[in-house]
Amino acid sequence: MHWADVMAEKLSHRGSKHIIASGITPSGEFHIGHIREILTGHMITKACQKRGLDAEFVFIVDSADPLRKIYPFLSEDYQPYIGHPLATIPAPLEDGSASDGETSYAQHFLEPFLKALKEIGVEPRIIDNYNSYATGEFASRAKIACEKADEIREIIERVSGRELSKDWFPYNPIGADGSMDDVLVTGFEWPYVHWNQKGIEGKSDLRKAEGKLPWRIDWPARWGWIGITCEPFGKDHGTAGGSYSTGREISILFGDEPPMPLTYEWISLRGQGAMSSSTGNTIGPLEALELVPPQILLYLIARSKPNKAIDFDPGVGLVELADEFERLSNKDFNAIDFDSLPRRKKVMLEDEMGALSLSKLENLDQENISFRHLAMLAQIKSDDEIFSDFGDNIADQLSRMRHWIQGPHFPDSMRITVRDKPMSDIHTLPYVKELSEILENCEWNADTIGKAIPTGIKNRDGMVKDAYKTLYMAILNREKGPRLASILYEIGREKALHLLGQT
Repeated sequence: MHWADVMAEKLSHRGSKHIIASGITPSGEFHIGHIREILTGHMITKACQKRGLDAEFVFIVDSADPLRKIYPFLSEDYQPYIGHPLATIPAPLEDGSASDGETSYAQHFLEPFLKALKEIGVEPRIIDNYNSYATGEFASRAKIACEKADEIREIIERVSGRELSKDWFPYNPIGADGSMDDVLVTGFEWPYVHWNQKGIEGKSDLRKAEGKLPWRIDWPARWGWIGITCEPFGKDHGTAGGSYSTGREISILFGDEPPMPLTYEWISLRGQGAMSSSTGNTIGPLEALELVPPQILLYLIARSKPNKAIDFDPGVGLVELADEFERLSNKDFNAIDFDSLPRRKKVMLEDEMGALSLSKLENLDQENISFRHLAMLAQIKSDDEIFSDFGDNIADQLSRMRHWIQGPHFPDSMRITVRDKPMSDIHTLPYVKELSEILENCEWNADTIGKAIPTGIKNRDGMVKDAYKTLYMAILNREKGPRLASILYEIGREKALHLLGQT
């Protein structure tokens, strides 16, 4: 079975109703590394629904988390906001300075991400953590945490192997300046946590957004009040002594059942390492969707088991990924006799079928042109010329392709610039006459052209390699490049012969 189906089967043994969750702190631009977590949860949800389970996918926005530092994309304007919840501080402008606050910092980074999710058919129920604190959703478990502070301290120190400070308390109040920094808890009496911040005393109501639980407690607390039964998370949280290990025990202390975990590996950018919003080593989900159709992005995640790292290559690797997806899309799985296959082959085919199923979007016309072919057409033809051949239903795909071609990730090996006029010394190149005769007399389609050139040159006792070098120089002003037969077919016989010096 596909990995998502395996998770769905395991969840079916826990009951028929499930909430699968994913959560991210909107501290900076989201990247396709974040997409892996979201899509992993989404795909498990779809697998559960396919199995007949009552499954819902929720996306938790950790907007109650504080701004931890001034990131490289922020100006010094944000110094006063360090320690403040992301939901309460202003969004950054393009130059990194603080805006007028009409849009919050959290909304600024969240909204483009949700737009990208919608484009790939993912529309989870959104749970805003700051609002959840404000409406008292965390209150009952925050109360238990404060009452059993010593027990929670023991769990964290024992399981994580690290010692907490003597001033540690399982709740971080917001102080007089709106920050959670430098706030010392001095007492607890339901529903208030009393505190002192640099000589100023105050109290925070656990039923309101006047503070938050630390991450290792916030996470299991939400499992309980939301009713989460499964949550994928990054390998940093899944290590021995990590957040999930402590969360399990704290969840049981709250009287809840911990969710079924699924640890996933990182997505790295080819040649640049793991993606990071804070360092700027990212490709955002919207940027990725400007390059590839949404099905290809879905397939990137669906084809890889969660415990396998993904090395995302937005250059040649993107074409190879699209080729693989298109090959599977055209495969007739119904014609395969599965019973006669060895187990390894059967497992491979079932994985392919599962990945393909999870990658296809509903209500989307099947594209009738390959990614690789469109990359070539977009460089030598206008939109109207392409639409006349393939219809305007590929307009969205063509727009993405043009973004890719014009951007920094398009591979040089695929770049095409067809000459406008023949080379001045075209007749001095080897096999020009022979090539002209072959192209003038062969049937004009890409397959025939591709076969006619090497066959014709060999029949004339010529060197095919040298003939192709001439042809590439005559047509593209380079010694090699993308498959030439398709380019010749698209520019037409008349232009091809003209560039070979045949007026």
